[in-house]
Amino acid sequence: MTSIIRITLKGIFRDRVFQGIMVTGCAFLLIPVVASLSMRQVTELSLTLSLSLISFILLLLAVFLGGTSLWKDIERRYTFSVLGLPISRQRYMVGRFGGVALFVLLAAVVLGVAAFAVVLYASTLYPPERPVIWSNMVLCILFDALKYILLIAVAFLFSTVSTSFFLPVFGTIATFLAGGVTQQVYEFVNSPAAKALSPLVKQLATALYYILPNFGAFDLKVNAIYGLAIPSNGLFLTVAYFMVYAGLLLSVAAAIFARREMR
Repeated sequence: MTSIIRITLKGIFRDRVFQGIMVTGCAFLLIPVVASLSMRQVTELSLTLSLSLISFILLLLAVFLGGTSLWKDIERRYTFSVLGLPISRQRYMVGRFGGVALFVLLAAVVLGVAAFAVVLYASTLYPPERPVIWSNMVLCILFDALKYILLIAVAFLFSTVSTSFFLPVFGTIATFLAGGVTQQVYEFVNSPAAKALSPLVKQLATALYYILPNFGAFDLKVNAIYGLAIPSNGLFLTVAYFMVYAGLLLSVAAAIFARREMR
């Protein structure tokens, strides 16, 4: 499996999609200039823009690398030669997932270093009213990476049932958009303001809340920007949720991929 992960990483570094997406990382150079337009909250704006840019780049990597990795292998008939070796389809798929997930984690580290440099530069020139809590920033980037690794698992699940890249890419995007608002929708339908809603709508919203991944649980940007305390029990629950949900997605994807007919 380690050889599959290593080959996946090499392929990603040569991928034009990766090269094009990482060029957007040059936008970090513009953040201090844009943030300086806000004379009173330069550091906070630098932190907001840096974390948002990291999240955007990781989203692109998760969607396009996770959604096209298996599809490219099947389309180019690369899987036929690989699966002829003494390796199961499940191990092959998990190895490909591990390579993409590891790359996203490495990208988060590199982008995080760039964000730290930008925020440190801004806080030196324009000292903020409240100190920057660097540990919150680290946790925010780390849980952002976990969120997009979970999204990669969703993309791999779509890839195992699709014969084109449309379902993995657009299905992953739709899942991301829906999973980002499930928490707010669930809280609304269970609030007094939702009395006018029918029981069927409430039951449907509750079912989607438990079925779709809750990406909102991984968002710690507010805590990082405003220096708010992050409860440790919430972090442990989120990590446990990530492990269980990703494990279920990969298990289902591996079972489907093992029975899929290769043409």
